[in-house]
Amino acid sequence: MAAITAAVVAIAAVILGWITIEIACKPCLEKGREVIDRSLDPNYDPDSPRLPATGQPLLDPATSSASPVTKVI
Repeated sequence: MAAITAAVVAIAAVILGWITIEIACKPCLEKGREVIDRSLDPNYDPDSPRLPATGQPLLDPATSSASPVTKVI
């Protein structure tokens, strides 16, 4: 009887541990699962653009700082 009790307690501990990890790491696990689902999708083309083509560059050269970094003493 003690062996059955120990087995039930061990299984319950593993289940509670799994639930704890799922709750604590939910955002990270969801992103990982989305990446796995996308990589396993036969219709997914990694070369296709993800953003809609607007004809504008992602970085505006007028607002980006292209000058070298200067050290201030």
